[in-house]
Amino acid sequence: MSWSPFSEAVMADPANGHHELLQHCPVHRCEEFEPPFYTLSCYQDVENALRDIDTFSSQYGQGPRFSEPLGMLCDPPQHTHMRKLVQQAFAPKAMAALRPQVAELTDRLLDDILTGDGVFDFHDDFAFPLPVIIIAGMLGVPTADLERFKHWSDIQVAAMGAEDPTRYEAEQMSFFAYMSNHLQTRRAALAAGERVPDDLLTLVADGRNADGSLIPEADAQSMLMQLLVGGNETTTSLITNMVWRLLEFPEQWQALVHDPSLAEAAIEESLRFDPPVLGLYRNTTRDVELHGTTIPANSKVFINYAAANRDKEFFSDPDTFDITRERKRHMSFGLGVHFCLGAPMARLEAEIALCAVTRRMPNLHLLGSGERIAPFFLWGRRKLPVAWR
Repeated sequence: MSWSPFSEAVMADPANGHHELLQHCPVHRCEEFEPPFYTLSCYQDVENALRDIDTFSSQYGQGPRFSEPLGMLCDPPQHTHMRKLVQQAFAPKAMAALRPQVAELTDRLLDDILTGDGVFDFHDDFAFPLPVIIIAGMLGVPTADLERFKHWSDIQVAAMGAEDPTRYEAEQMSFFAYMSNHLQTRRAALAAGERVPDDLLTLVADGRNADGSLIPEADAQSMLMQLLVGGNETTTSLITNMVWRLLEFPEQWQALVHDPSLAEAAIEESLRFDPPVLGLYRNTTRDVELHGTTIPANSKVFINYAAANRDKEFFSDPDTFDITRERKRHMSFGLGVHFCLGAPMARLEAEIALCAVTRRMPNLHLLGSGERIAPFFLWGRRKLPVAWR
């Protein structure tokens, strides 16, 4: 079949390929990447794969290339232990404590925008700084380093999906060195009995194995990287996609302006319709027979969240963006033991952002559709020109 995640049409809009996959090729093999990978797209197949971690393993990473099992990018019991070390930072109590900080930053960013001439880039001036400032603060990154921090985060994502990841190695090494020093500085302060912030960095730096020893630096580094990327890249795309799509349908934007209680439904419909992560990968531990196709053991399998979210066997009229639709579970945060750890924070930031923007910029409108972010397995706008006057 002709579908390719790298084709111009699918890169421009991943939805261009969903029907072909769902109706004609529920198990697809892609030869255009090294290593080649399979794609699962039907809602039930995606759900089954995400729940069957014995067959569809994360032990060698959730990206398109095989990687060492580090931090949370692995299977239980290591994954369970590592996740428990940091999950309190995303618990309801922590989110309630974070809410005033997110609200204050949201209003400060909007104050700056509203002093301008009415034209701005929604990604650059709002959707990018909001989550990156929040996660950087949680990871103890100085404000002066925010631009470098964001750049390095972009590099990490770009390298995952690049045809030639070696071209990013120099910058990745700089980032690893920075984060290693950052981690070791916090560990030294803890060892010296100094008072340190009660933040996410401290949870990772002081993370312990079952025998009481510190978790290895490689695992700690992996966790910091995953928290960094998950804490800003995907939330930036959620906020940008959400506002982009709502402004494409002004009647739905105005419904939110007049009824802020629709914000939660708008966020969930945005996640279903435009998932920031189109899908992640698993690694087969045995041969899998599915829809007449054999997926060999030790294969990379792309779990296509975005296509599952458009499966008409599960969602009625799936290609219509409708914030009033009956709520059903979408796959955009994954499922099961690897359900997105940062989902509560992403939803919190998106809710505060959407309510504030609709309240303070009720006449916001698009000046174009902007530009797509580069990685083929992610979906968002890296530019989104808008005007609030």
